[in-house]
Amino acid sequence: MQMQDVLGLILGGGAGTRLYPLTKERAKPAVPLAGKYRLIDIPMSNCLHAGIDKIAILTQFNSVSLHRHIHRTYNRDVFSPGWVQILAAEQKPTSVDWYQGTADAVRKQSIEIKQAGAKYTLILAGDHLYRMDYRKFVEQHVESGSAITVAVQPVPRDVAPGLGILKLDEQNNIVEFKEKPKTDAELDSMMSWPGQERPFMASMGIYVFNTDVLFELLEGKGNDFGRDILPQAMDTHRLQGFIFEGYWEDIGTIQRFYQVNLDMALPDAPFDFYSATTPIYTRPRFMPASEVNGATLDNVLLTDGCRISKSTIRSAVIGLRSIIKANCTIDSTIIMGADFYESEATVAENAEKGIPDVGIGEGSNIAAAIIDKNARIGRNVTIRNLPDRVDGEGPNWVARDGIIIVPKNAILPDGTVI
Repeated sequence: MQMQDVLGLILGGGAGTRLYPLTKERAKPAVPLAGKYRLIDIPMSNCLHAGIDKIAILTQFNSVSLHRHIHRTYNRDVFSPGWVQILAAEQKPTSVDWYQGTADAVRKQSIEIKQAGAKYTLILAGDHLYRMDYRKFVEQHVESGSAITVAVQPVPRDVAPGLGILKLDEQNNIVEFKEKPKTDAELDSMMSWPGQERPFMASMGIYVFNTDVLFELLEGKGNDFGRDILPQAMDTHRLQGFIFEGYWEDIGTIQRFYQVNLDMALPDAPFDFYSATTPIYTRPRFMPASEVNGATLDNVLLTDGCRISKSTIRSAVIGLRSIIKANCTIDSTIIMGADFYESEATVAENAEKGIPDVGIGEGSNIAAAIIDKNARIGRNVTIRNLPDRVDGEGPNWVARDGIIIVPKNAILPDGTVI
């Protein structure tokens, strides 16, 4: 399969409201992942490993940090084929509206996408964690003669009501689609593998289109691929399912973000960031090794440039340039780290003003929390794990799903108890 005929199109324009406050100042695909990556690095790496050298990223909300990361990370030299482009939402004579959905985003960028001249368009989400060989995906699409191929994952009955379910026949053709089937009768009618442990096929939100068919369908009504375009296409075109049984997570909520990150700190982490053949790429940094003095670490994912004093850390992700002072206890927490180190002069100046240093202050106890970048946690701060905690907001913190999130650049003064 000649992947030069494929355009990789990554949808990164959503507001990401379910990931608030992590998306307060950044686009959802720019949210940090596993200590040193960003969500956008996953589809980008999958594209590069598959030999897809034409990649376009559709952006809209809070996109500056995402644009900056793309430009710093994915530069192609003048002797390399292909390109990486950012297609930002913009006003045009034909439309003054922002993207109204996944399909509408592609519709509004139709001129630029057509200019790529690709025979096939691979449409990807910017907030999923998985490793897929897109070559096999596209090869099945071409060999089957389908107009559209949808990546699907087998799921059990208990999770099917929360997903878009596609029913496949024996040739993997899609014969029916239901968005979040609820009743037993609806579920029974949508089983592709009756009698199996995972009999339902859930749409992963990943598609291969014949490009001419894509724009034919976008001439009609509908703003969303899953809700509008695919059901309409079933009446006029052949649709196939590409069955993917590997690890896949849609990181669309605070709870999923929190759990997926902590899973990466397990000894048998479900996703392999240590692959020798298909690494996940990210921005190259020139950082020192991490320094750990007298600390106890258990199930900790520790990244570059950290300085950890005599503390106890369990089940945690410790991001780039994290500073953790002595006598701290960190449990079931994601610390995203910092974008910079503070100079001695800055530290002295902040001390005079009563401003804590960037990082975790001495004697603090933190559990069930997400500490965003550049946060300043003072001395003897306590963040408690309260399972029955209701959602809400306080000064410089947000509670979601029983998890406390300290936003980027926030300050928690000495002695704060949450």
